[in-house]
Amino acid sequence: MLDMTSAKQAIKDRLKLKKSSSNMPVDYEVLIIGAGLAGVGMACRLQQRQHKNLFGRKGANKATRNQSPKKKTAQRFVILEKRADLGGTWDLFTYPGVRSDSDALTFSYGFRPWLDHRMLAKGADIKRYIADTAREFGVTEHIRYQHEVQQLSWSSTTQRWTAMVKNQSNGEVFTLTANFVVGATGYYDYEQGYRPHFEKEEAFRGQIVHPQHWQNIHYDDKKVVIIGSGATAMTLLPALIDQESAQCARHVTLLQRTPTYVASVPGDDYALDWLSGSLSPLSKEQAYTVLRARNVLMQQGIYRAAIFAPRAMKAILKHGVKKELKGSNVDVAHFLPSYNPWDERLCAVPDSDLFNALHHKRADIITDQIDCFTQTGIRLKSGQHLDADIIVTATGLKIQMLGGASVYIDGQAVDIGSRMTYKATMIEGIPNMVALFGYTNASWTLKIDLACQYVIRLLDYMHKHRYQVALPQAKTDHSEAHIQEDTVMGALSAGYVRRAINELPKQGDRYPWYVTNNYLSDRIMLKYRQIKDDWLHFSR
Repeated sequence: MLDMTSAKQAIKDRLKLKKSSSNMPVDYEVLIIGAGLAGVGMACRLQQRQHKNLFGRKGANKATRNQSPKKKTAQRFVILEKRADLGGTWDLFTYPGVRSDSDALTFSYGFRPWLDHRMLAKGADIKRYIADTAREFGVTEHIRYQHEVQQLSWSSTTQRWTAMVKNQSNGEVFTLTANFVVGATGYYDYEQGYRPHFEKEEAFRGQIVHPQHWQNIHYDDKKVVIIGSGATAMTLLPALIDQESAQCARHVTLLQRTPTYVASVPGDDYALDWLSGSLSPLSKEQAYTVLRARNVLMQQGIYRAAIFAPRAMKAILKHGVKKELKGSNVDVAHFLPSYNPWDERLCAVPDSDLFNALHHKRADIITDQIDCFTQTGIRLKSGQHLDADIIVTATGLKIQMLGGASVYIDGQAVDIGSRMTYKATMIEGIPNMVALFGYTNASWTLKIDLACQYVIRLLDYMHKHRYQVALPQAKTDHSEAHIQEDTVMGALSAGYVRRAINELPKQGDRYPWYVTNNYLSDRIMLKYRQIKDDWLHFSR
């Protein structure tokens, strides 16, 4: 009898502790990690909300509503940014020519139109656009710079996250609490890119630099070899031999192990001007909406054509490259991969700048494998030697989730790479957390903004019904989702995705656990379908 009484008392004490702890205000209702395109976009969506409080605390009554104004209340949100400035990718990368490879109309926020005619925007312009947006929506004052989130711990007892944060400016480590966490850090490691070791690279007497760490590199009148075949390499080559810039390399060789599909797109789009001109009934904002929809449909159409008619898309791309290289000594084979279009990301170049550069005697492209580095350059497996003063290793990114923060639930470490993604936003078995991922087959921001709007709808639903916890679970009373090999990045087979297969969350075998990479279906799912379903469990 004594044991039963003690057990009942213990349960009462625990329930009392849970109630007491959960009623204690958190530091922030929403913690956003990262002040790049995604983080600022999420904060702007929060700023557009109608009601001030994001979570309606359970058990609220007249006494608590009329509590003393001196009592601590949770702030709505905070953005913790590890770097010293906002911008994310567009603050990190400063190599010559850095730009977006997606059109600005779909790469910009839907709620703040990009009204410039330049379509593949320069990195500095994108960063300025993000900063201006943050100021316009009152987000800037919510950003804490040089604050690195090192660990995230969820307590089922208190129903909140505790973040361990390091202030990079003074080394202080402290904790803060939040009801909800939004990971807006992108998908790669900002500290280091993917950098394979090359045979005898220590013998090279020149300079070796990764584009991720490009800082004040003197390349004027130098011989440069770029190792890589992705968007960064394709951007660097024409930029390094631009005779109108402050520096101009003597010669640049793009060395790729395998070819990549490349297509030229117009660098400027003046349709916004004539569609909103004096004879048009449309304002610039209305014209932007029309043209943005046009570009979305074009992106989706090209991607679907590549998936369902790869041979036809190959022929179109080959014809385009042959036309671009006509009159040069460059073999079209350098741009004809063995894989199908969109098995890896297709590179877009503005106004044929890459192809124009290859018509110039200062530039060359070679498809071969590296045997070893020498004192003066690179020796290839074919026996050819490439002289170089500078070698740029544009060899890709290193995948990293949540900016490197480890995740714990009730003291147990969570392996995100072994979990499935729910609606490509939340992660199986992790409560009150969203990890923002964009598209790999279209503009990154298109998906980010849809996901941000979904978060707002989710928070609204929780506020309305006074729920404290939203938990995606892969098993219901009638069904169970099973993990698949493809990651949240889709079936993309790029090297950086293959290398990180164990780190990225996976897809499931059924809705809503698989990734469609289709803007139109995602728009319906994230903006219009009801929040509550059999897979997402809510509790108070």
